[in-house]
Amino acid sequence: MQEIENKNTNSIFENIKHIDEYNNEFWYTRELQRVLEYKDWRNFQNVIDKTKESCKNSKFNLDEQLVEVNKLSKRNNNAVANIQDYKLSKYIRYLIVQNADPKKEFDWLEKYYK
Repeated sequence: MQEIENKNTNSIFENIKHIDEYNNEFWYTRELQRVLEYKDWRNFQNVIDKTKESCKNSKFNLDEQLVEVNKLSKRNNNAVANIQDYKLSKYIRYLIVQNADPKKEFDWLEKYYK
């Protein structure tokens, strides 16, 4: 049973994982935002800001863990807008999850990070 639960949890992150040209894994914050059920970017941006501080305090190089990128996004009126996003390392993704709203209950997260 535990193995099945871990596979389901892993697939949640695997489904939004990307691989760059150097074969490095990374995730986008906009995709992680949806997984963590944040509707508004500005609310999720607060989590990102807290995570940046956590990363600095852990003595990891923030610039290697989180890279700002701009992406084009189609709006409801078919207009295209430039939006802010971040490429995340596995470590910073972990920190974001740890800094997310503790009121949100994700049974799968608790199992994943045990």
